[in-house]
Amino acid sequence: MSDSATATPKAPAKPAGKTASKPAAKPAPSSTDKRRKPLPPHHVVLLNDDDHTFEYVIEVLMTVFGKNPADAFRLTEHVHLKGRAAVWTGSKEVAELKRDQVRGYGPDFFASITVRYPLGVKIEPAPGG
Repeated sequence: MSDSATATPKAPAKPAGKTASKPAAKPAPSSTDKRRKPLPPHHVVLLNDDDHTFEYVIEVLMTVFGKNPADAFRLTEHVHLKGRAAVWTGSKEVAELKRDQVRGYGPDFFASITVRYPLGVKIEPAPGG
């Protein structure tokens, strides 16, 4: 048996005078080049109204935002006195989710006449974000 039987075939020779030039490959981006700019934070802002009760707003703050009773009361009082309060700050996507959870929380059965419309809430960009 000869060595040529096991040798791999060679690629055809290129014609003389013609050299193929490949463009220089770009270096792969380093891990520092892949950093993304962080998304700006957004506030979830509760708005005051004359119909929802303190008990209802406190319950919403504790359930949706995980506030303890003292913080929930303080924020509810702030909304009542100032007309609005930023109750949570974070990514826009989570802020939108929390806004939707507040809107879908359900009726305020604490009121003497059940309040069936949602608590006023909106999201807005946090300053400096």
